[in-house]
Amino acid sequence: MTTNDEARAGRRIWTGVGEGVAAAVVALVVAAVGLFAFSAVQWPAFNSSHVTRALTTVGQVVSIALLVVSVLLIRLRKWPVVAKLLSWVGISSFVTVTLGMPLAATKLYLFGVSVDQEFRTEYLTRLTDSAALRDMTYVDLPPFYPAGWFWIGGRVGNVLGMDGWEVFKPYAIGLLAIAAAVALVLWMQLVRADMAVGAAAAVTAMTLAYASPEAYGAVLVVFIPPVLVLAWGALHRRSGGWGAVLGTGVFLGVAACFYTLYLAIAAFTVVIMGVVAAGFAVYSQRAAGQRAHRAGTAATDAGAASSGASPAWRAAIAPLTRLAAIGGIAVVLALVVWAPYLLKMLSGAKMPSGNAFHYLPESGAQLAFPMLEFSLRGAFCLLGVLWLVIRAGSSRRAQALGIGVVSIYLWTLLSMAATAAGTTLLSFRLEPVLLALLAAAGVFGFVEGATAVYQALNEPAPLRTAAAAIAVLGALAFAQMIPTVLTHEIDTAYTDTVPTDVPNADGTYGERADKRKPSAVAYYHAVDEAILARTGRPRDESVVLTADTTFLAFYPYWGFQALTSHYANPLSDFKARAATIADWSKLPDSPALVEALSKSPWRAPDVFLFRNDGDNYTLRLAEDVYPNDPNVKRYTVSFPKSLFTDPAFTATEIGPFTLITVRR
Repeated sequence: MTTNDEARAGRRIWTGVGEGVAAAVVALVVAAVGLFAFSAVQWPAFNSSHVTRALTTVGQVVSIALLVVSVLLIRLRKWPVVAKLLSWVGISSFVTVTLGMPLAATKLYLFGVSVDQEFRTEYLTRLTDSAALRDMTYVDLPPFYPAGWFWIGGRVGNVLGMDGWEVFKPYAIGLLAIAAAVALVLWMQLVRADMAVGAAAAVTAMTLAYASPEAYGAVLVVFIPPVLVLAWGALHRRSGGWGAVLGTGVFLGVAACFYTLYLAIAAFTVVIMGVVAAGFAVYSQRAAGQRAHRAGTAATDAGAASSGASPAWRAAIAPLTRLAAIGGIAVVLALVVWAPYLLKMLSGAKMPSGNAFHYLPESGAQLAFPMLEFSLRGAFCLLGVLWLVIRAGSSRRAQALGIGVVSIYLWTLLSMAATAAGTTLLSFRLEPVLLALLAAAGVFGFVEGATAVYQALNEPAPLRTAAAAIAVLGALAFAQMIPTVLTHEIDTAYTDTVPTDVPNADGTYGERADKRKPSAVAYYHAVDEAILARTGRPRDESVVLTADTTFLAFYPYWGFQALTSHYANPLSDFKARAATIADWSKLPDSPALVEALSKSPWRAPDVFLFRNDGDNYTLRLAEDVYPNDPNVKRYTVSFPKSLFTDPAFTATEIGPFTLITVRR
C-alpha cells in the first residue's frame, strides 16, 4: 500500500468514526424525544386495546418513508448530507416506534420482570446502585456474566435518577436505536450507500422481531453482518486492511463485554475466515508459481529458489498475523470486564461449577431452516440463500455472509454433539444471528436480481418502479408484523407488577400496567421499609435469603441464593448453598440455627423473606434437572417456625410474606 493509499484509508476511517458519532447523537435524540412523547400520554394497555398497535404501524410507515426518501436522494446524488441524516433518523425512529409505542403504557420492557428478564433486571439494578463490577446476586464475588451493557445502563439510570428496573426500558430501546444507526454507518463504509440503507433496515427489522427481548444481545446482532464483511476484508487481502483489523478486534472486544455467546460465534466465524483466507493465500501463491513456470520462467524460478525464495506456505503469514492482531485487540478490551473474575479464579477460589449451558429446548436439537418456511420471512431468507450460493465465487460480501451462515450451522452441530458430554453450546439462541445474516443477503439478492431482470428485459423503465414498490410493500408488511411476533413478550410487560411510591386503596404499593389487581410485588415496598428500619443499614450491606427473587430485581439487596443455577455465578457454589439451606431447615431448635448461621462458609443471610404456610415458613427453590426439558425443577424447603424463636430473630408479617431479620 502506497503512502497516498494509507492516507486515504486513514481519512476514510476517521470519516466513518465521525459519522458514527453523529449518527449515535441523532439516534439518541430521536429515541429520547420519541420515548418522552409516548410516555406523556395515558395510552390503553396493548393487551386490551389495538390503539397502540395502530399508532405503531403509523410510526413505522413514517420511518420507512424516511428511509425510502434517503435512498431516492442517494440514487439521484442529491443532498448527500440530508440523505444520510434522513437515513439515521429513519432507522432510529423505526426502532423507537416499533418497541416504544407498544410498550408506551407500561414502565417495563419486553417480558417484564419474568423468566430471564428477572435476572437481567436484577443485574441492572445492582449496577445502577453502584458502578463497581459486582455480581448481580452474591456479595463479594466479581461478575461472571459480562457487565458491559448493564454497567452502561446503570450509569444512565444513575445520571437520570432512575431505579434500575425503571431505566431498563428506555435504555434498552435507546441503545438499540443508537446501535442500528451506527451499524448503518458501518454498512455505508462497506457497500454502496443505497444498498447499505436497505441492508441495515432489513437486519434491524429481523433483530427487533427475533432478538429484541435480549436487549444486550440485540445491540450486537445488528452489527454482526457488517462486521463479518469487514473482517473478511481484513483477512482476505494481500496488503493493508489494518483499519478493518482494528474495527473487527474492537467489535469482538465489545461483544466479550456484552454477551459471551455472541462473542463466541463471532470469534468462531472470524477464526474460520482466517484459516480460509490463509488457505486461499497459499493456493494463490502456488498457482502463481505454476503459471510462471508454464510461461517459461522455470530457470528464473530455479535460480530464485536456490537463492532463498519464499515457499508458498509463507503466504499464510499475512492473514494469520492479522487474525492474531484481531484476537489481541479483543482480549485487551475483554479484560475490562473479565479481569476481576479471572483474578478471583487465580486467587485460589473454589473451582467454578455452573450450569449456564444446561439447556436444550426442541429448537436446539434440530437445524433451523427459515428459508424453507412458507412465509414472507421464509421467502426473503430463501432469496438470501440463493444469492449467497450464486455469488459465492465472485462477491466478497457473499463470501463473508456465507461463511457466517456456515459457521452457525457448524456451531449448531457442535452443540448437538456436546450433548453426549452432558452439556450444550446453546445454539438455539443463534437463530436471530442467522436471520440477520440471511436478511442482509436477501437485500443484496433482491437488488442484484431485480437489476439482472431489468437488464434482461432491455431496461423497461416501469420495472424499476415495480421492484421498488415490491420492496417497500414487503418492508411494510414485515414491519407491522413485528408486534405480533412479540405479543407474548409485550403482554408480560403489562401483566407484571411493579412497585410504586403512591399507596393503593388497600395500603399496598404496586400496580400492573393493564390496571388489574397487582401481585404480591405490591408488598415489596413495605418489606423494603421494614428491612431498612430493622437493620439500620443501606440495602447493599444486607444479604437476603428468599425465593421471591424479583424482590432483588427491584431493590439492590444481596441474595444468598440465585433464582436458578443457570444464572448463578459459577464461583457461588450453588449446589452447596442449596444443600446448606436444606440442612438449616432440619435443625432441632432455634439456638442451633443461630450457631449454624455463624459458621456458614459464606456470608449468612441478614434477612429471611419467607412465604407463610401454617406452622412453617417456606422457600420455593430450584434445581437443575438437565437434560430434561424444562431443565429446572421447583421444590419447597419448609422451615418450622420454632427455628426462629431465639431473640436473635425478629419476625414481621407483611401480606403473604414473613420477614425475619437477624441480629448479630
